[in-house]
Amino acid sequence: MLKVVCFGEALVDMLSARTAGDGAAQEPELFRKFPGGAPANAAVAVAKLGGDAYFAGMLGDDMFGHFLFDALQREGVKTDYLRFTTAAKTAIAFVSLDASGERSFEFYRPPAADLLFSAEDFAADTFAGSGLLHLCSNSLTEDAIADTTFAAVARAHASDWLVSVDVNLRHNLWSGGRADAARVNALAAQADIVKMSAEEFDYLGGGRDDFVRELLQQRVSLLLITDGGRPLRWISRSDEGCLQPPQVECVDSTAAGDAFIGGFIYQLAAQSVAPAALADWLGSAALDDALNFASRCGAHAVSLPGAFPSLPGRASLESLFPN
Repeated sequence: MLKVVCFGEALVDMLSARTAGDGAAQEPELFRKFPGGAPANAAVAVAKLGGDAYFAGMLGDDMFGHFLFDALQREGVKTDYLRFTTAAKTAIAFVSLDASGERSFEFYRPPAADLLFSAEDFAADTFAGSGLLHLCSNSLTEDAIADTTFAAVARAHASDWLVSVDVNLRHNLWSGGRADAARVNALAAQADIVKMSAEEFDYLGGGRDDFVRELLQQRVSLLLITDGGRPLRWISRSDEGCLQPPQVECVDSTAAGDAFIGGFIYQLAAQSVAPAALADWLGSAALDDALNFASRCGAHAVSLPGAFPSLPGRASLESLFPN
């Protein structure tokens, strides 16, 4: 079993109890507090499935930061590499849902504690042993945290770790309201596994026919392009294909992508896939098995509200998909 370190933001999702068009517009809008943040969600996904998951990041030394710390520990995520600061508060995101369960976010970040994590904050043993580093693009939104992110990737490479990147663009976290595509693509190019949505693919590729070829000519061995409940597209250096995810009623799509990539990297970790063995693994039946497993994880997540609570354990996954 590989050690999985998920680095980046943990934040509090304030999830609206109202859905658009439910006829309750005249009533006070109520919000429920849930733990979240894409890398934190991925860590919880791995831990709940039985993996050796760590979260690395910075929380504010405040009520929300300690709420997140307790939630991570309760879900089985190891917090050895989590830090607290009094220099900034824990980030918050208010989440609204439409009638189909699709969400929109209003972030209170920056300033936020997660942006203050520096390369020096990584513990000496963070990248010890065999492992996998997982990141998202929200740790690229400012120069200092971007430097930390790229430093983490460099240390993972030096330790012969796999690197996974879930693009997970949130344009309203970036200065000017649009993500820096060049910076995000620079991170993606240094990963072994890259996941992005179809919309993110269009944005980062800018309509270029050679975008996929450019990624696969660099470090990337597998590109995963998700599209909600529509077929998933996967592309490796030697093959490509599509997979139809399971169809379930969508209650809240907040952690669907995190559940999917968490399930996928759990499979890599459980099978102890090293960088040197990745190409052979991608050319075997193990890839299809891992994609089917990850797709079921994503479907499980959309069937329940919130982030951490919607992520499956092995028992709940088998209960929803007994076959």
